[in-house]
Amino acid sequence: MSNLPDKPASAAVAAFLQRVEAMPQARPAAGRRGRLVFAIDATASRQPTWDRACQLQGEMFGATRDLGGLAIQLAYYRGFREFAATPFLADAAELTRRMAGVQCLGGQTQIQRLLEHVLAETRRERVNALVFVGDAVEEAVDPLCHVAGQLGLHGTPVFCFHEGGHPEAAAALRQVARLSGGAYAPFDAASAAALRELLRAVAVYAAGGRQALVRLPGGAAQRIAGQLPAPQR
Repeated sequence: MSNLPDKPASAAVAAFLQRVEAMPQARPAAGRRGRLVFAIDATASRQPTWDRACQLQGEMFGATRDLGGLAIQLAYYRGFREFAATPFLADAAELTRRMAGVQCLGGQTQIQRLLEHVLAETRRERVNALVFVGDAVEEAVDPLCHVAGQLGLHGTPVFCFHEGGHPEAAAALRQVARLSGGAYAPFDAASAAALRELLRAVAVYAAGGRQALVRLPGGAAQRIAGQLPAPQR
């Protein structure tokens, strides 16, 4: 697996990040639900986290009711090049029902395919945020970063929640998050509370924008907000 080490950005990368920072902050239009893609690696090692996410996803809807609500699309990859995505759903029970019908299968990661899918979605209608939950990156990193940068220019940040802390995967996911204007956060597989707070924070961001996120109490919201590009004055 190729990798991008943590090192000072080149002049070209720095210039690109300035372009991302100059884009308007993702915020739903008045009277419209925020749109969030909730993507999970569903390869064989992921079943415990998948089951945990089934239990937690309803809290994303609940956290955003006062902000106008949220429509969530579930996306996942598994097995031999299998990739699937639901419609955007505003019903927590329906999303749970669809998640409960999925079993994880062995296979390689398909993060580039996921990012390209979300790019196509946001070109049709703005997607306010992508959440990716996974533990591995088994693809060349440069193409991932290219698509992540395009998402950043469209105002769709990627929030990478990394389970397990593998250093090469961490470096790759940090780059994807940064180039898209999003954030990276590791979490412990044994801690449902950590994942809950991370998902809640991004849901609030997708529904209400940066201002809603910074008002949200808790360390997870602060860690995410601190990585986002500076607001435009």
